[in-house]
Amino acid sequence: MKSIHTIHGRLFLIFLFSLLGLLFILSFVYYQRATEQIRDKVAVIAEKNISQTVGLFDLMLKGYDSVTKSLTSNNELMRLLRQSEDPVSSDVAVNLERRITDIMGAIFYSRNDVVGIHILTNQGEVYSFDRSVGGAVRSYVGKDWFNQLQKSTGEMIWLGVFPHSLVSEGINEPGSKVFAFGRELFELNTIKPIGIVLIETDADAITSALSNASLGPGSNVIIRDASGNEIMHTRPADPDSEEMTIPKEWPGPLKKGQVIVTDRKDYLVTAAPISMADWTVIGETPKQDIQLELQETQKFLLSVVIVLVIAATLLATVVSRSFSSPFKRLIQQMKQVELGNFKGIVRVQSYHELNVLVGSFNRMVTQMDELIERIKLASISEKNAQLQALQSQVNPHFLFNTLDMIYWMLDERENDRLGNVILSLSHMFRYSSDWEEASRATLRKEIEQLQHYLTIIETRLDTRVNTTIDVEEELLDIVVPKMILQPIVENAVKYGLEPLNRRTGSLRIYSREEDGRIDIVIEDNGVGMEEETLRRIERMLEETSSTTASAQDHGGRRGVGLLNVHQRIRLLYGDAYGLRIESERNRHTIVTVSFPAPHREEKSA
Repeated sequence: MKSIHTIHGRLFLIFLFSLLGLLFILSFVYYQRATEQIRDKVAVIAEKNISQTVGLFDLMLKGYDSVTKSLTSNNELMRLLRQSEDPVSSDVAVNLERRITDIMGAIFYSRNDVVGIHILTNQGEVYSFDRSVGGAVRSYVGKDWFNQLQKSTGEMIWLGVFPHSLVSEGINEPGSKVFAFGRELFELNTIKPIGIVLIETDADAITSALSNASLGPGSNVIIRDASGNEIMHTRPADPDSEEMTIPKEWPGPLKKGQVIVTDRKDYLVTAAPISMADWTVIGETPKQDIQLELQETQKFLLSVVIVLVIAATLLATVVSRSFSSPFKRLIQQMKQVELGNFKGIVRVQSYHELNVLVGSFNRMVTQMDELIERIKLASISEKNAQLQALQSQVNPHFLFNTLDMIYWMLDERENDRLGNVILSLSHMFRYSSDWEEASRATLRKEIEQLQHYLTIIETRLDTRVNTTIDVEEELLDIVVPKMILQPIVENAVKYGLEPLNRRTGSLRIYSREEDGRIDIVIEDNGVGMEEETLRRIERMLEETSSTTASAQDHGGRRGVGLLNVHQRIRLLYGDAYGLRIESERNRHTIVTVSFPAPHREEKSA
């Protein structure tokens, strides 16, 4: 009992029962799945067999139907039969009979399975062409099959299988059966009944087609008519046995092409309709005949289970003995490492191999902890350096242009306008130089800075630029990266609006908010960009890992300001945000600045 409470004992029992439980579950699932697959396969085969049998019967009965139609549609035959009803001399009667039998003989020899063709006129005349030589005519008046044919109105009547010919004696060998069918004959011009035609064929073809639906040596295939009466079968049932008896009313009316496969007691039963004859083919197969493959599966599975149980017992013994307390401590510490705790050290004294493993684990955890710290510090330093480098890339050409403008304004002595320009420039210097205190500002301050810039631009370009700022009031207090609007507006003025010589340019700045994102859109109606220039700038914006210097090499000064803003936004918010540019030559350029919309309570922060 003490061994059960040890790690070795418990691990042995747990491992053994786990393996055995898994083994038995897998074995049960496999057996159930194999049983279902075998049953499904048998059902598919049964359905396919009976469908093929029905199709074969339909094809065969269509051929028989065409034989009777070749007689009923023969004008010469109908004329001769009508002529035979009138009183004639014996010579004429013999000639008529010969000509009628010649027509019947041509059809008789067109098929190998026909054993007899008989025409019974309403006047009591019998014309036969069959395999017998001088055979006597059987009594047929009042017989069920004769009454069925007389009551028909021209449709095909399938009489079924009989042990001998219904009309002539000696046309079939003893023990062989005939399949009989016929229809009423009508004179084609007057549509008056003349008599009936009865055709008898060798039943072996019907029996062979019926046996196609058998699935095993014990299978029995039955054909029943619409009333449930049995027409023929492949194996007669033993009345003394307890074999399955299918009720006459089963399966009931079936649609054309419908196949039923079902389990009844110890039998698999299938049924399908024969559309040509209003018959039903029913196949019954003992389940023991179709379970041979399942029995082989059971034997194989039992052998495998026995072998695996022995192997599981041996494996559980070996594994449980190999585990001990040092391994348990090591696993516990590994779980701590998995949770992010790299400070723990495993201390054990055991076998040499285990001591080496624990020592390697301790060194690995210590090195991982140091490496993570170094990577963290390096990442922070790299990001700060990159942000500072991007912030330092403010394009100075605007300052040069402004100083040139101040020079020319002083020359023209426009002192009032010069005061506004200098004041706006002062605000801009103060705002743009304050990077140490904060690299972000509210959108309101960004727009105020932009308005100072536009004051200088409107003064310099006089009436050549009209600007409109339409930003929602509730968005003005959100915090955004500093200097993200002025570089874009500067590009729009310099490269889009200044080249307009004959018309006044318009610049529109507006906002929109959708899907958790805020867009500030700068739109101008300037000269736009060449397709090549637009593609080059788009490529630069996609390459966010490239430096500003490389961007200048590829796109010139025009791309530096845009790339600076784009990189700063991506560094702060991620790759889903930044700049998008649309431009059409001589029509417009639209630059959209996107960044995430903060929560409502954060907008005033």
